[in-house]
Amino acid sequence: MKIYINGKFLSRKDAKVSVFDHGLLYGDGVFEGIRSYKRRVFKLEEHMDRLYETAHTLMIRIPLTQKQMMEAIVATLKKNDISDGYIRVIVTRGEGDLGLDPRKCYGKPNVIIITDKINLYARELYNKGMAIITVPTVRNYPEALNPRLKSLNYLNNILAKIEANNSGYAEAIMLDHQGFVAECTGDNIFIVKHGVLATPSQGRLQGITRDAVISLAKDSKIAAQERYITRHEVYTADECFLTGTAAEIIPVVKVDGRAIGAGKPGVVTLRMMKMFHSLTGQSGVKY
Repeated sequence: MKIYINGKFLSRKDAKVSVFDHGLLYGDGVFEGIRSYKRRVFKLEEHMDRLYETAHTLMIRIPLTQKQMMEAIVATLKKNDISDGYIRVIVTRGEGDLGLDPRKCYGKPNVIIITDKINLYARELYNKGMAIITVPTVRNYPEALNPRLKSLNYLNNILAKIEANNSGYAEAIMLDHQGFVAECTGDNIFIVKHGVLATPSQGRLQGITRDAVISLAKDSKIAAQERYITRHEVYTADECFLTGTAAEIIPVVKVDGRAIGAGKPGVVTLRMMKMFHSLTGQSGVKY
């Protein structure tokens, strides 16, 4: 494996940054998780837009243009001869002192690109569906730390993941500060009721796969809504599924001990999975 760091390709054991890097010290940085399918990088432009928008809000000046970053990603995939894989792009604020003040980061931001494989959930769960729970840890209050910022500070999600794992579950629903469904620890969530898709409009990351599903639904004349969703609506939905770059689309058949619909992946969910897999194999930046 060769890892890209600031224009150089290094082996895993030699891929290092300073212990004074603010990304390590304070989670002060941004990242993206991206997929490649059949030597095509899926939704690369959209991922770059989100990466650079988050960096702009955090006032981190990425030392590459979006075009240069995309070229570096493709070069890293080629260097590792990866056809179907997972790409992690990381930009930290860079090396500084032990204080919080980002103005004292005297080094340039570090740009890191890792290409590898990822299996977020067991393969059988995509066939039979998974059970999830709601956890006590709520999603960040938007005016404290906006959930739409894909920063290196993922402690909110990790605490919720710990609660899920301690209860014997691989994934969990997080509520927003008002008690509405926001998202899961690493995925966006959809429900289906009477053939209509619905997904939370607030308190969650602007998911690339989420948006692709909404677009596919509209192209297929399936109604799709972005709105507030309660747990009661999740419990009484006909279907439920999660979306994410690493997860892709995975059915949910039980939430907080309550069966969803018939307790198996539903017709709309299976249709969305089929359309999504077709899309990933046909679109993206080719390399």
